[in-house]
Amino acid sequence: MSVTFRLNGQTTRFHDDPMTPLIDVLRREKFLTGAKPVCREGFCGACTVQVDGEAQMACLKPMGLLDGREVTTIEGLGNGREPLHPLQVAFAAADVVQCGMCFPGMVMALSAFVRDHPEADRTAIKTAMVGNICRCTGYERIIDAVVDHLKDGAAPKAELADV
Repeated sequence: MSVTFRLNGQTTRFHDDPMTPLIDVLRREKFLTGAKPVCREGFCGACTVQVDGEAQMACLKPMGLLDGREVTTIEGLGNGREPLHPLQVAFAAADVVQCGMCFPGMVMALSAFVRDHPEADRTAIKTAMVGNICRCTGYERIIDAVVDHLKDGAAPKAELADV
């Protein structure tokens, strides 16, 4: 089966088994290793990418469902002018990252969330984090980073809509 989709803004094609998980194509064929195949069951969130702007688990997404879709990975999240998304900068400033396994998935899930909820409070942020597991650190610094990001006004819908 042939699938044509956009990956980080570039048209790309996949010619193989339509049941091949997106995570395998990203890592083995496209050499994009930000998304991590940790649990391969959609439980941990380490493989989170955005499909048409919506956070989804790449380990559960078969390639056959991606024809004509837009896939964005952590490598493509920047806006073209800056290599990092403002939420990545906020995570770094808050010293959130420890081992790095969950970081890309967290950023992908939470960047989609803050784009759509620029006035979210701590409770909403905690709810948005469900499905992204970090085993190294407490979640409070992650939540603090998202709150700081939103407080700084770094996530207006118009600015992130073209990401």
